[in-house]
Amino acid sequence: MVLGAAQDGGHPQAGCARACCTALPHGVRHLPACLGIVDPATHRRWLIDATPALPEQLRKLDGASPGGLDGIFLTHAHMGHYTGLMYLGREVMGTRDVPLHVQPRMATFLRENGPWKQLVDLGNVRLSVGSRWQLSPELSVQAIPVPHRDEFSETVAFVIRGPTRAVLWLPDIDRWDGWDAGLEATLASVDAAWIDGTFWADGELKRDMAEVPHPRIRETVARLSVLAATERAKVRFVHLNHTNPAWDPASTQALSIVAAGIAVATEGERFDL
Repeated sequence: MVLGAAQDGGHPQAGCARACCTALPHGVRHLPACLGIVDPATHRRWLIDATPALPEQLRKLDGASPGGLDGIFLTHAHMGHYTGLMYLGREVMGTRDVPLHVQPRMATFLRENGPWKQLVDLGNVRLSVGSRWQLSPELSVQAIPVPHRDEFSETVAFVIRGPTRAVLWLPDIDRWDGWDAGLEATLASVDAAWIDGTFWADGELKRDMAEVPHPRIRETVARLSVLAATERAKVRFVHLNHTNPAWDPASTQALSIVAAGIAVATEGERFDL
C-alpha cells in the first residue's frame, strides 16, 4: 500500500511560496514516499522508510489493516527516508526491538550518531543487516544497490516478492545509466514498479539541480517508450518533488505520462502479491 508519493519534504513543502504549493486547496497534502507491506494471513506489517510523516502514515495503514509494526526497511540516510525513526523513541511510541532492515553503512550511521544511537542503545530498535529477508514462507524482501548521493549510507531499492507476484520500490537513483541491475531488466522481473519520478525536467528548481541528481520523468518516459505496453504499464512514478507539474493530473505533463501507458503513484493505492 502506497502511504506517500512525494519527495522528502512533502507537498506543499515548507518555505515554498510558489504556485506549486500555494495554489493547493486547503487541506490537500501529499506525504513523503513510503510503502506499507501487509501479510493478510498474520496481520503483520512493515514499512519501507520512516518518513517525517510516520504518525500519519501509520494511521493510514491502520485504516487499511490494523496491526503492529513488525519492521522497517530503510533505503538510505537522506532526511525524508529515516528521520521518522524519532517517533519510535521513549518520548513517543517507546517501541521494543522493532527490526530495522538496513545495509552496513546505514547500520554504522545509526549506531554512531545521536539521537539514532539512543534508539539502538535503549532497544527501541534492533538492527538487521543483510540483503534479503524472508518475512514469511511466501513473502520476502531483497535489497538492490542503486547509485545515489551516498554521503552517510548506501542507497538501495527493494523487491518485494509474494506468493504469485513481485514489486519494485525505487524512490531514489541518480541516473538509470550505470545502474548495474538495469531498469529494463529489473522491470522484466517484477509485476509492478514504483520508480524515481522526482523531477519532470530541468529548470524546476531555482538552485543548481546538479546538487540533487535524479532521472527526469520526461527522459525516463522516452527511454521506456521502446518497451512493450505491458512493461510500461508496470511503472508508477513516485517521490515527486513539490515543483513537479505531474502532480496536476490535468497538466500536459501528467497527460503525456498517461498517454505513454505509465502512471503517477497515488496515496492509498494497493497491489496484491
